Amino acid sequence: MTLLPIALGGTELVAWRLDHAVHAPTWDSGEGAYRVGGRWNSKGVRAVYCSLDPATAVLEVAVHKGFRAFDTVAHVLTAAVITEPGDVHVVDPARVPNPNWLRPGIPGAGQQAFGDDLLRRHRLIAIPSAVSPHSWNLIFLAGAAAGAYALKFQENFALDTRLHPPAT
Repeated sequence: MTLLPIALGGTELVAWRLDHAVHAPTWDSGEGAYRVGGRWNSKGVRAVYCSLDPATAVLEVAVHKGFRAFDTVAHVLTAAVITEPGDVHVVDPARVPNPNWLRPGIPGAGQQAFGDDLLRRHRLIAIPSAVSPHSWNLIFLAGAAAGAYALKFQENFALDTRLHPPAT
Protein backbone atom coordinates (compact mmCIF):
# COMPACT_ATOMS: atom_id res chain seq x y z
CA MET A 1 0.00 0.00 0.00
CA THR A 2 1.33 3.43 -0.92
CA LEU A 3 2.01 5.71 2.00
CA LEU A 4 -0.37 8.63 2.52
CA PRO A 5 1.21 11.98 1.68
CA ILE A 6 1.97 14.08 4.73
CA ALA A 7 -0.73 16.58 3.62
CA LEU A 8 -3.36 13.82 3.93
CA GLY A 9 -2.43 12.69 7.39
CA GLY A 10 0.69 10.69 6.62
CA THR A 11 3.56 11.11 9.01
CA GLU A 12 6.40 11.38 6.50
CA LEU A 13 7.38 13.32 3.41
CA VAL A 14 8.53 10.68 0.93
CA ALA A 15 10.56 11.12 -2.25
CA TRP A 16 9.99 8.50 -4.96
CA ARG A 17 12.30 7.41 -7.75
CA LEU A 18 12.11 4.72 -10.43
CA ASP A 19 15.27 3.21 -11.92
CA HIS A 20 16.39 0.27 -14.02
CA ALA A 21 16.99 -2.50 -11.51
CA VAL A 22 20.72 -2.55 -12.30
CA HIS A 23 20.97 1.11 -11.22
CA ALA A 24 18.80 0.83 -8.09
CA PRO A 25 21.74 0.42 -5.67
CA THR A 26 23.11 3.80 -6.81
CA TRP A 27 19.75 5.57 -7.08
CA ASP A 28 21.04 8.66 -5.25
CA SER A 29 24.34 9.06 -7.14
CA GLY A 30 23.11 11.57 -9.73
CA GLU A 31 25.12 9.69 -12.36
CA GLY A 32 22.63 10.08 -15.22
CA ALA A 33 22.18 13.81 -14.66
CA TYR A 34 25.95 14.17 -14.31
CA ARG A 35 26.54 12.54 -17.69
CA VAL A 36 23.88 14.29 -19.77
CA GLY A 37 22.39 17.14 -17.74
CA GLY A 38 18.70 17.47 -16.97
CA ARG A 39 15.81 19.88 -16.87
CA TRP A 40 17.22 21.62 -13.79
CA ASN A 41 20.95 20.90 -13.99
CA SER A 42 23.74 21.23 -16.49
CA LYS A 43 26.01 18.38 -17.54
CA GLY A 44 28.59 17.68 -14.83
CA VAL A 45 26.20 18.39 -11.93
CA ARG A 46 25.10 15.33 -9.91
CA ALA A 47 21.44 16.19 -9.46
CA VAL A 48 19.14 13.46 -8.18
CA TYR A 49 15.58 13.69 -9.49
CA CYS A 50 12.71 12.27 -7.46
CA SER A 51 8.97 12.92 -7.29
CA LEU A 52 6.75 13.59 -4.32
CA ASP A 53 4.34 10.82 -5.32
CA PRO A 54 4.95 7.46 -6.98
CA ALA A 55 2.66 8.07 -9.98
CA THR A 56 4.67 11.13 -11.01
CA ALA A 57 7.88 9.12 -10.68
CA VAL A 58 6.41 6.65 -13.20
CA LEU A 59 5.39 9.42 -15.61
CA GLU A 60 8.80 11.12 -15.37
CA VAL A 61 10.46 7.92 -16.59
CA ALA A 62 7.74 7.03 -19.11
CA VAL A 63 8.03 10.39 -20.87
CA HIS A 64 11.61 9.48 -21.83
CA LYS A 65 11.38 5.71 -22.27
CA GLY A 66 7.71 4.95 -22.95
CA PHE A 67 5.60 2.41 -21.10
CA ARG A 68 7.19 -0.43 -23.09
CA ALA A 69 10.35 -0.10 -21.01
CA PHE A 70 8.45 -0.99 -17.82
CA ASP A 71 7.03 -4.09 -19.47
CA THR A 72 10.36 -5.34 -20.83
CA VAL A 73 13.11 -4.13 -18.45
CA ALA A 74 13.19 -4.71 -14.69
CA HIS A 75 12.71 -1.52 -12.68
CA VAL A 76 12.88 -0.75 -8.97
CA LEU A 77 10.80 1.83 -7.11
CA THR A 78 12.66 3.63 -4.34
CA ALA A 79 11.06 5.48 -1.43
CA ALA A 80 13.18 7.80 0.69
CA VAL A 81 11.92 9.70 3.72
CA ILE A 82 12.85 13.36 3.93
CA THR A 83 14.16 13.65 7.47
CA GLU A 84 13.31 17.34 7.91
CA PRO A 85 10.52 18.52 5.59
CA GLY A 86 11.27 22.12 6.61
CA ASP A 87 14.57 21.84 4.72
CA VAL A 88 12.72 21.60 1.39
CA HIS A 89 12.85 24.82 -0.62
CA VAL A 90 9.59 25.06 -2.56
CA VAL A 91 9.99 26.89 -5.86
CA ASP A 92 7.10 29.28 -6.43
CA PRO A 93 6.10 28.77 -10.08
CA ALA A 94 5.35 32.50 -10.38
CA ARG A 95 9.00 33.27 -9.54
CA VAL A 96 10.52 31.07 -12.24
CA PRO A 97 12.04 33.56 -14.74
CA ASN A 98 10.65 31.84 -17.83
CA PRO A 99 7.23 30.14 -17.50
CA ASN A 100 8.08 27.90 -20.46
CA TRP A 101 10.58 26.12 -18.22
CA LEU A 102 7.61 24.54 -16.41
CA ARG A 103 6.18 23.13 -19.65
CA PRO A 104 7.31 20.10 -21.64
CA GLY A 105 10.23 20.77 -23.93
CA ILE A 106 13.98 20.66 -24.24
CA PRO A 107 15.67 22.59 -21.40
CA GLY A 108 17.85 25.51 -22.37
CA ALA A 109 21.09 26.78 -20.85
CA GLY A 110 19.26 29.46 -18.82
CA GLN A 111 16.96 26.89 -17.25
CA GLN A 112 19.85 24.61 -16.35
CA ALA A 113 21.84 27.52 -14.88
CA PHE A 114 18.80 28.52 -12.80
CA GLY A 115 18.55 24.96 -11.48
CA ASP A 116 22.29 24.74 -10.81
CA ASP A 117 22.01 27.90 -8.71
CA LEU A 118 19.04 26.51 -6.75
CA LEU A 119 20.95 23.29 -6.10
CA ARG A 120 23.96 25.25 -4.81
CA ARG A 121 21.80 27.25 -2.41
CA HIS A 122 19.35 24.61 -1.10
CA ARG A 123 19.76 21.01 0.09
CA LEU A 124 16.37 19.91 -1.25
CA ILE A 125 14.22 21.57 -3.91
CA ALA A 126 10.55 20.96 -4.70
CA ILE A 127 9.58 22.16 -8.16
CA PRO A 128 6.51 21.52 -10.34
CA SER A 129 6.74 18.62 -12.78
CA ALA A 130 6.64 19.51 -16.49
CA VAL A 131 5.12 16.09 -17.23
CA SER A 132 2.31 16.48 -14.69
CA PRO A 133 2.02 20.21 -13.85
CA HIS A 134 -0.06 19.71 -10.70
CA SER A 135 2.55 17.30 -9.33
CA TRP A 136 5.92 18.03 -7.76
CA ASN A 137 9.44 16.78 -8.18
CA LEU A 138 12.14 16.85 -5.52
CA ILE A 139 15.74 17.44 -6.58
CA PHE A 140 18.97 17.42 -4.61
CA LEU A 141 22.70 17.23 -5.18
CA ALA A 142 24.22 13.82 -4.59
CA GLY A 143 26.43 14.03 -1.53
CA ALA A 144 25.36 17.55 -0.57
CA ALA A 145 22.05 16.29 0.84
CA ALA A 146 23.59 13.62 3.08
CA GLY A 147 21.44 13.22 6.17
CA ALA A 148 18.50 15.03 4.56
CA TYR A 149 16.86 11.74 3.58
CA ALA A 150 16.81 8.10 4.61
CA LEU A 151 16.10 5.14 2.40
CA LYS A 152 12.72 3.67 3.40
CA PHE A 153 12.50 0.82 0.89
CA GLN A 154 13.19 -0.37 -2.61
CA GLU A 155 10.85 -2.79 -4.34
CA ASN A 156 10.51 -4.39 -7.72
CA PHE A 157 8.16 -2.35 -9.87
CA ALA A 158 5.45 -3.79 -12.09
CA LEU A 159 3.33 -1.53 -14.25
CA ASP A 160 -0.15 -2.54 -15.36
CA THR A 161 0.47 -4.37 -18.65
CA ARG A 162 -2.54 -2.70 -20.27
CA LEU A 163 -0.30 0.33 -20.71
CA HIS A 164 1.75 -1.71 -23.20
CA PRO A 165 -0.90 -3.63 -25.12
CA PRO A 166 -0.16 -6.09 -27.93
CA ALA A 167 -0.18 -4.69 -31.47
CA THR A 168 -3.51 -5.21 -33.16
